[in-house]
Amino acid sequence: MLALPYRNACLTKEPKRVLCALRHPFKDHPMTALAQIARFHADMTTWRRDIHAHPELGFEETRTAGIVAAKLREFGFDEVHEGVGKTGVVGVLRGGSSARRIGLRADMDALPMAEANTFAHRSVFTGKMHACGHDGHTTMLLGAARYLAATRQFDGTAHFIFQPAEEGIGGAQAMIDDGLFTRFPCDSIFGMHNRPSLDLGQFNVKAGPMMAGGAFFDIHVTGKGAHGARPETGVDAVMVAAHIAVALQTVVSRNVAPLDTAVLSVTMITAGDAYNVIPQTAHLAGTARAFSRGVMQQMETAMRRVAKGVAEGLGATAEVEFRALFSPTINDVEQAAFAARICDELVGPENVNRNPPLVMGSEDFSAMLEQVPGCYINIGNASGPSGCEVHNPGYDFNDEALPLGAAFFARAVETKLDLA
Repeated sequence: MLALPYRNACLTKEPKRVLCALRHPFKDHPMTALAQIARFHADMTTWRRDIHAHPELGFEETRTAGIVAAKLREFGFDEVHEGVGKTGVVGVLRGGSSARRIGLRADMDALPMAEANTFAHRSVFTGKMHACGHDGHTTMLLGAARYLAATRQFDGTAHFIFQPAEEGIGGAQAMIDDGLFTRFPCDSIFGMHNRPSLDLGQFNVKAGPMMAGGAFFDIHVTGKGAHGARPETGVDAVMVAAHIAVALQTVVSRNVAPLDTAVLSVTMITAGDAYNVIPQTAHLAGTARAFSRGVMQQMETAMRRVAKGVAEGLGATAEVEFRALFSPTINDVEQAAFAARICDELVGPENVNRNPPLVMGSEDFSAMLEQVPGCYINIGNASGPSGCEVHNPGYDFNDEALPLGAAFFARAVETKLDLA
């Protein structure tokens, strides 16, 4: 039934088939959601590979959103709303008469990077690639949508949220600002991301903080330009920038409590255009990550103090722009326990890690979790030791995980909105 091979250029070994990896005693029962979804696994693979071949960047997902909306209408959804948060789509599916409501979210955007894979479904667009698996996330939610629209074994309303622009430009907040939770109220909400380092048939579910909040920063240094042979007549912005970059390494080590996890990385330093000119300006940029808003504020305050003090001490000035783009991803304790139970049902508790390591990466689903109690989980994507992580030019989503991810979303709806 699930005999499609995984053709990732990163891998040297073919991974386990998803159903073979599972331990649940009823996995092959014809009435289970997983078994029914597996029947159209080939269709899901076709959808996923088509989306992979046609990646679209944040707030440009017109083709992808069009496919999603068309599929939801084809499945018989009660309502399909396009243009939510610019290019987002929300599908509404009702069953019974209960006032209970659940939200399910998947991201749709790709990354601005070139793909190195050579398989048939590689990107057709130069400089754009689905290197994070959002093509798979979208497809898993579409799979759940097809199954639930056909069965409707639930009592309440399910909102299927297809989000644009997750990769650093605020698609979640754009949907919220466009009235997402006033137009489509949710009592709880669930999202999912693939983990190439996690085996097929395994899940990570963590209560409380799970992923770090993220910020980008720019520091603009202004000195006094001069001839390269006469540095005493100017204020060297390059030297000032270098000193600021070194001093910023004390922000975490000497301002953040040792038990609070945080990262501050200077990732760019630019200045100058000529060998014999001391530039008047220089620019530093980078990212900061932390698991609480309080620690993030500590870091911003310390960065401003350090940059200003170092620059003034060397006769220059420094202006800091600090943009907190993502809140920490914090799962509601009750909803995390619920999500873990669904995963237990699908793969057995021995394949569900309830205390995985914290992740320093960020996720803008956090903005939705600040509005509605919910849980964000990881699904195994089976890259193996010779595979590659997300944001790698050789990455490809493992199609073998599609039915399992779709089954998680489906069972979350059927269990939260139980007919009993």
